[in-house]
Amino acid sequence: MKLSYRAEAWPIAGRFSIARGSKTEAHVLYVEVTDGVYTGRGEAVPYARYGETMDGEMAQLEDARAQIEAGFEPAICPGAACNALDCALWDLRAKQSGVPAYRAAGLRALSPLKTAFTLSLDTPEAMGAQALANARRPLLKLKIGGPDDLARVEAVRVNAPNTRLIVDANEGLTLADLKAIAPELKRLGVVLIEQPLKAGEDETLYGYDCPVPLCADESLHTRAELDHCAGLYACVNIKLDKTGGLTEALALKQAAKDRGLMVMVGCMVATSLSMAPAMIVAQGADFVDLDGPLLLARDRDHGLKITGSILSPPEPALWG
Repeated sequence: MKLSYRAEAWPIAGRFSIARGSKTEAHVLYVEVTDGVYTGRGEAVPYARYGETMDGEMAQLEDARAQIEAGFEPAICPGAACNALDCALWDLRAKQSGVPAYRAAGLRALSPLKTAFTLSLDTPEAMGAQALANARRPLLKLKIGGPDDLARVEAVRVNAPNTRLIVDANEGLTLADLKAIAPELKRLGVVLIEQPLKAGEDETLYGYDCPVPLCADESLHTRAELDHCAGLYACVNIKLDKTGGLTEALALKQAAKDRGLMVMVGCMVATSLSMAPAMIVAQGADFVDLDGPLLLARDRDHGLKITGSILSPPEPALWG
């Protein structure tokens, strides 16, 4: 086999902001693995929050090149490089065998999915305007992280009165903040709060009966953190960039379900190539947040067909 990879930048439609900052481009790691006849592709997003850089992830792939090209599974730390490689290998095997990746994962079919749509962190007025423009979507996810958080949610609710709401703090709250705002979020119809506290400091959630279910994101990467999170959260957000690919994501989903946890399948801002393998994990999930391509100014060729908030299964020309 032969391995190739490159960094790519995809323009975002406007600016995407969360509690940690803003960006106008999605920087993705693109990987190909070929046997000379068939080529498998994968994509991932190195994330600075987890200590990742594009150069560092590419260096991991280069260090493992000899093993990969000899057909061995290299030991790469869970993260972006591991994800892109794992997904490329799933795609390659599907093309070599003629068996779709979803069937190799044990599914009989791959169904369309209804995704959340993310509203970027902004002023209450601007987020209200975003909500008005997307009021027909069935599920909106709001980025929060500041003193005007309640006003933001209220503005969204006024402009999207019939939409289910998820609030994502991206570690931007304290426990006192959470206790103060959670009853109001419940009143406003919020169905889930993602990662309110900093990962590593969320043990203070022990014993707190939040009126809105809490979801672990930054606190959960692989099955290694699941026992810790199961005692604190009602839901876990599985992202392939955190698990290191589709293989671990599927195992993590099953383990979470076995513990009685709800499952969200999420994404970074990226192209349809990142979303396609995540659609396998997202089958039957309680919440789906695979709106990455909807946030871009343009998508990859053969991208997912998206009608409103409905994602259609990927074409083989894209992945799987």
